[in-house]
Formats: sequence, C-alpha cells, structure tokens
Amino acid sequence: MKVLSNTASGHAHGKIILIGEHAVVHNEPAIAIPFTSANVKVTIEHILGESTIDSIYHTGKLTDAPKTLNNLIKTLEAVCLHFETRPDNMHIKITSNIPAERGMGSSAAVATALVRALFNYFDAELTDELLNDFVSISEMVAHGNPSGLDAKVVRSEESVYFVKNQGAEFFKVELPGYLIVADTGQYGETGVAVTDVGTLVADVKTCAKAMISELGELTNQARKKIEDKDMKGLGKILSEAQLRLEKLTVSNKTLDLFVNTANRHGALGAKLTGGGRGGCMIALADLPETAENIAKSLLDAGAVDVWIHSLGVQTYD
Repeated sequence: MKVLSNTASGHAHGKIILIGEHAVVHNEPAIAIPFTSANVKVTIEHILGESTIDSIYHTGKLTDAPKTLNNLIKTLEAVCLHFETRPDNMHIKITSNIPAERGMGSSAAVATALVRALFNYFDAELTDELLNDFVSISEMVAHGNPSGLDAKVVRSEESVYFVKNQGAEFFKVELPGYLIVADTGQYGETGVAVTDVGTLVADVKTCAKAMISELGELTNQARKKIEDKDMKGLGKILSEAQLRLEKLTVSNKTLDLFVNTANRHGALGAKLTGGGRGGCMIALADLPETAENIAKSLLDAGAVDVWIHSLGVQTYD
C-alpha cells in the first residue's frame, strides 16, 4: 500500500448522554449530543522497525502494550489486514482530553480517530460503513455488546435520538444556553449498574419497569422541549430523570452532591450522565455567568474537571 505522507492524523470528540441512559438498554429512547469540548487526536508517523505507541496507558513498543489497549490493537490489525499489510513501521501518538471510563465515549472516540488516521496514512477513502465496522471491532473488545450509540455520536456534528435495534435519527440541538459537565473523578460502574437495573426491572415487586418507561417518555418530552428551544422545560425534565435514576440505584453520594450543588447555584436542571455510580454529571444554564457560577461551585464541591459547553445559539470562550 502506497503511503503518500510520512505523517497522518485523525480526530474525534466526546459524547454526552443528555437523557435516556439505562432506559435505552430496555428499548426506550435516549438522546446523546456531540461533546466537542473534549477531543482526541491520533497521529501516525512512518518509522523504520517495530511499531511504537505513545499514550497515557503505554509508551513504547506496540508488542509490549497492556491489555487496556487490546481494543485499539485489534482495530489496527483489522485495518492493516484490509490494506493487505502488517501493522509495522508506525509510531502512533494518542492525545486526548476525554477522561476514560466516565461515560463520555472515550474508547469509541479514540478508535474513530485511529481509523481516520490510518485511512489518511494509507491515502484511502473512508466510508461511514467502513468506519462503523472498524470502530465496532474496538467497541466489542472494550465493552462486549455495545449499543453502537457512542460510535455514532463521537463522529457526528449532530445529536442522536437512538432506540436500540431501531437505529439512530440525527438532529440539531440549537438552544439558548449552556451545558455544564462535571467529572467526579470516579470511574463509572456501567456494567454493574446495568446488571443491577436489569435485576430490578425483572423483579415484579419493584416499580423499576414503570420508571424505565417513564424515562423513555421523559426522553420524548425532552426532544420536544429541544425543538421548542424551551430551556426551562428541558431543565425540569432532566431533574425528573435524575429522580428516577436515583431510585434505580445508579446515582451515588458524589453525584447527588454535585446535582444538588448545581441546582442551588442556579441550574435549570441537573442529572448524572452515562452509566452512573461515578463518572460525570450535567447541568443546564441559560446565561454564561450562571454557567460559570455553577462550574465554580462544582469545582469547590470536589469536581476534578468541569466544562462549559455552548448548546448552539451562543458561543462560550
């Protein structure tokens, strides 16, 4: 395969589930938005000899990489097989500010950036179908049986309304306000949380099944509020979703603290995002000064990182 340049790169961004996490596992809808405030870049440089990698998990020979990079190695091997070549003579550098295991689509974003970089490296056209196929390899290794939602959002400029086994519908989110995202610093426990919610749903003695249905209905209401550009209405819906997620046992003390902190400092609504029991939370604000106040209060409460993300109408510097 002809390589026209000594270096090539690929990019992707994070994702935030606005509403519908956990319910989406049970065939209810979810809405996820591209989170361009957190990004990943993969650069590939042609070298002589064994391939090497530079990442937060490992710097050195690719053959010495830990199991945490197996998903990327399998993807690299699959792409090279596609081009009938071996994964040699490459230096791969991964630069990312998307925190891992926080429900922000880190693994899908890195895989997407890697595949894009490889196709640029080999000067080949990358179709959406091929990109999806190769990223799916990575996600299967990383997560076992992913919904495919992350892989769609981290490469899109549009938000996604998603129902399992029914595909994705892309639409624009343009709202007069801001999304504040706070990282608890705790790894999310998505797998365990999903299993526990499934157990609750299967138990007829609980109200879990009804709450899952209510979360699905709240997701549909949220989409209507987005279409109407109704920030206050959307905020109330997010807070209603949080109440149900708490009852489903997927929140924790830190997330509860951050949600309450955001609400006390002027948030229109707040909730956890992603698998829960750690990871991140989100809050809505209509004014930049309110967003900044919420962000500061969350840092004071112990957040390890906070982002303020414009929802499309205003810009935030």
